[in-house]
Amino acid sequence: MAIIEVKVIPVGTDDPSLSSYIRGCYHVAEKHDDVDLVVTPTSTILEGPLERIIDIAQEMHQEPFLHRIDRVMTTITIDERRDKSEDMDDMVSAVYTEEDDQDT
Repeated sequence: MAIIEVKVIPVGTDDPSLSSYIRGCYHVAEKHDDVDLVVTPTSTILEGPLERIIDIAQEMHQEPFLHRIDRVMTTITIDERRDKSEDMDDMVSAVYTEEDDQDT
């Protein structure tokens, strides 16, 4: 199981607001029931098998091009841990846990 952060930035829009483009990217991701996602103010987090979520990130990257955007910059951060099973909730809980857990 992997977690990736995807940030899609359409370049050269006529309007400083990007929410409609980001909404489109979100809709691309949400139609995939086999992955978990969280939208943040600046990115979308996807959780699932790495190959699957990379494919979805690529779909998200393509979305603004469907709306006549000529340039899109996408950054992807991959977090994949193989020494233990961990999901987004576990990672967030570890931040709030007061124990000094070296396994996190």
